[in-house]
Amino acid sequence: MDNALTFADVVAAQDLLAGHLPATPMWSYPALDAVAGATVYVKHENVQPVGAFKVRGGLTLLAGLPAEQRERGLVTYSTGNHAQSIAYASAIFGAPCTVVMPRTASAEKVRALRALGATAVLHGPDLAAAQRHAEQLATAADALLVSPGDTAALLAGVGTLYVEIFTARPDLDAVVVPVGSGTGAAAACLVAAKLAPHCRVIAVQSAASRAAYDSWRAGTCVERPNRTGVDGLATGRGFALPQQLMRTGLADFHLVDDEQIGAAQRLLASHAHTLAEGAGAAALAAVLARPDTFAGQRVAVVCTGGNASAAEIAALGA
Repeated sequence: MDNALTFADVVAAQDLLAGHLPATPMWSYPALDAVAGATVYVKHENVQPVGAFKVRGGLTLLAGLPAEQRERGLVTYSTGNHAQSIAYASAIFGAPCTVVMPRTASAEKVRALRALGATAVLHGPDLAAAQRHAEQLATAADALLVSPGDTAALLAGVGTLYVEIFTARPDLDAVVVPVGSGTGAAAACLVAAKLAPHCRVIAVQSAASRAAYDSWRAGTCVERPNRTGVDGLATGRGFALPQQLMRTGLADFHLVDDEQIGAAQRLLASHAHTLAEGAGAAALAAVLARPDTFAGQRVAVVCTGGNASAAEIAALGA
């Protein structure tokens, strides 16, 4: 699959994933609706086998690779859930996997990678340095370098979650999607255009790491300082493929601060029985931050992951 992407690729990914992943639940919670002033449907990607939505993309990518490419292995770079997705899928398909992470990566995420059989390499102060090192390792090993944002198979796999959303709730007014690299929001745009053209797709990113937001506003990929404490939103540049799809499909793009994300995490825990990592709570944070925008509407928020760190879990009771 090249970097041209169509709805047919998402349908093909559904077939590839059918034997690996059941559909995830989507629930509304009256107590949460009362606070939000809207009917909020939480799409629970936090219950995936690696605790995050990205596993859909990893399995789609590995399922579509020829056997000789799997044997040579894969190299990627990530601060978190993309890494676990590729590691999990590589383990399922018997492919060697190396993930380069910044030296600041959490011990929990490094441990999870190694438990999946991947080689975790800590290098550099940020994701940009990790990417450069991953490129060098892939060249040296003749392995496949996997971009977290610009790999079409990953977007196709992620698109399957939006097929599930719009099949379950064709009457939605909006779907709100957290953005790091932008694969989720881009896939939502692609699927909504086909299945729910009346539904607004709204992206949300941390104001402390706004590269995707600024890239979308500027119409070209830009780099920005990466200061958020929310790992899943911590990307310092725009990615061309998701930006292309978001430019034509997004109704709006919101920014929230890390404090608003933390408050949404606590609300998901107390009102929706859900442990969300920061990125998994960002969509709800956007709904709560703009009550007039969503008042009385039917809104899906994607809880993209539940891989909260020990510090995040401790903060839930603060």
